[in-house]
Amino acid sequence: MKKVKVAIIGTGSISNFHMLGYKNLENVEVIAACDINKKRAEDFAEKYNIPNVFTDYNEMLKMEEIDAVSVTTWNNIHASASIAALKAGKHVFCEKPLALNAVQAQEMVDAAKKSDKILMVGFVRRFGDNTKALKDFIDNGDLGKIYYAKTGCLRKWGNPGGWFSDKKRSGGGPVIDLGVHIIDLVRYLAGKPKAVAVTASTFSHIGMKPGVKGISKYNSADYDEFNDVEDCAAALIKFDNDMTLFFETSWVQNIKDDLLYLEIYGDKAGAQMEPELELYENKGNYLTHVKPAMEPDGSGFEHNFREETKHFIDCITNGTKCLNPGEDGVELMKILDAIYESARTGQEVKVK
Repeated sequence: MKKVKVAIIGTGSISNFHMLGYKNLENVEVIAACDINKKRAEDFAEKYNIPNVFTDYNEMLKMEEIDAVSVTTWNNIHASASIAALKAGKHVFCEKPLALNAVQAQEMVDAAKKSDKILMVGFVRRFGDNTKALKDFIDNGDLGKIYYAKTGCLRKWGNPGGWFSDKKRSGGGPVIDLGVHIIDLVRYLAGKPKAVAVTASTFSHIGMKPGVKGISKYNSADYDEFNDVEDCAAALIKFDNDMTLFFETSWVQNIKDDLLYLEIYGDKAGAQMEPELELYENKGNYLTHVKPAMEPDGSGFEHNFREETKHFIDCITNGTKCLNPGEDGVELMKILDAIYESARTGQEVKVK
């Protein structure tokens, strides 16, 4: 069995989840790791028994034996690293968001087409069992015409600091970090309609709250307290299938508890996917709700990453159609660009 030889660009926190998937596959060998922090790259390579270590991805990409790369860097490196890899003839699995903006994302897609290689974006939540089940219900027509959805991912104290809160490197705060997942999920479940208009607000009144006591949070690998991104945001997004989506997100907000929710409404039935999958409908003139039986770990972070990396390798080895093509990343970036532009101008923004 010929193994797919993979390299990792960026050895921070999220790269460990990619490795979780790759190490679970017998037909994959991770042969190189790259990070601008040499010590971190060396520690990562030692942890996973990776033979080659680099601090310059351009040098690493000269290795002809590399078939594919995972790009798990700061957001501002996604485009340059992915395009370099594609030009070097490698398949690319790039973490979300695909780039800092839609222009960069389109350049990445163009490079993938020119090289005839796969560009897959890290929409990992698409691989959860709850997503697959709700997608089946919707595709089977059980919800009817989807006309409205609402989703939110709210944290009361969750700014990771470091590169996450540095707009030059991240592109923004919770909108581009958390919103990218839940907006994509609604669009994916609804059949990938195209966004046509966005009205949004972002708020930057609270900051990082570095002195909070009594609870803990995730901090970036190179944590510092510099912060020039939004605390929270809300948006109304209209699509070309007449669906409207209400979206909200926060890293820092004065709320009681963190909250994750996703609800979709059709003219036959409604559904909630988060915090747990339920369907709501009228049966025999009784209003009912149903909870499908699901494996408890089938929608967890580790499960989803294992399934996502498995799919990426399957696309390479078997020609399977990519579930997360780069083009989907471009459409998502258009929405995020419009959210930030609408918040900046105070006006509705048309999405082209």
